[in-house]
Amino acid sequence: MPVLVGAVIGLGVYALVRALMPSRQSPVQQVARIDAMRARGAAYESARVAKDTGRIGSLRAQVGARVAELYMQQGWELRSLRADLAVLDRSWEKFLATKALLGVGGLFFGPFLFAIVWTLGFGDSPIIPVWLALLCAALFFFLPDLEVRRDAAEKRRDLRRVIGAYLDLVSMSLAGGRGLPEALMAAAEVSDGWATHRIRNALSDARITGISQWQALGQLGEDLGVEELKDLSASLALVADDGAKVRESLSSRAETMRHRELAEIEGSAGEKSQSMLVAQLLLCAGFLVFLIYPAAMRVFQV
Repeated sequence: MPVLVGAVIGLGVYALVRALMPSRQSPVQQVARIDAMRARGAAYESARVAKDTGRIGSLRAQVGARVAELYMQQGWELRSLRADLAVLDRSWEKFLATKALLGVGGLFFGPFLFAIVWTLGFGDSPIIPVWLALLCAALFFFLPDLEVRRDAAEKRRDLRRVIGAYLDLVSMSLAGGRGLPEALMAAAEVSDGWATHRIRNALSDARITGISQWQALGQLGEDLGVEELKDLSASLALVADDGAKVRESLSSRAETMRHRELAEIEGSAGEKSQSMLVAQLLLCAGFLVFLIYPAAMRVFQV
């Protein structure tokens, strides 16, 4: 058993060293890597994120770069997770570095936890530290995924609310006589916030890249994983030449999004009401047990 434990620890150290060591790539692999980075788009790149400073920051950046390269070589794109990170404006490399470092920390936390339990007199099998190390490493490795998905879901809800108000502003601008491109940009410049800032940047980039603004909105929806923006892009592409149809389409879409948001709010309120009802029932049951217990004890004693 000590040999097995030592082999597992040695394998983990070897895998960590191999992940940090630079590997040689053939010209074909380098060209494929550049094509993959270009295909994913600028939303997946982390060049706009400030670089880490200090020894810990440089180690984190190095680990993140190596793990990201490993993911790229294996073809693990994880598009939904990348979209969540794009919504939160977080770096893919930093996220992978956090996962890897937490996994290594969990690998050492498992035996430490077993040592505490062993001092209390529970458990004496030598295989328990190995399983605890693997279990804690896997648990710590996937904890950042849960946090990112939770925060991204909240951000997307805020973005959907902003999109509904944004469509109303675009419809009002079209009714005032502006063209569709001018109305889209003017509505994005009216309000200030992270969601409108993303939309405004996407519309500004459309002018530089030479694509239409509704195509830029569709690309933004693809990067952020927001279906409403992709549907909006498709509908604008169909009726972009007819101002009256554009206004009707935007107004109906904004109304549909408001009804959907209202339904989600009502559903969330219903779930909270049900949870409160269950808590009240449990409290009443405990109070009844507290009242009945003395009488029941007297009956059983007799």
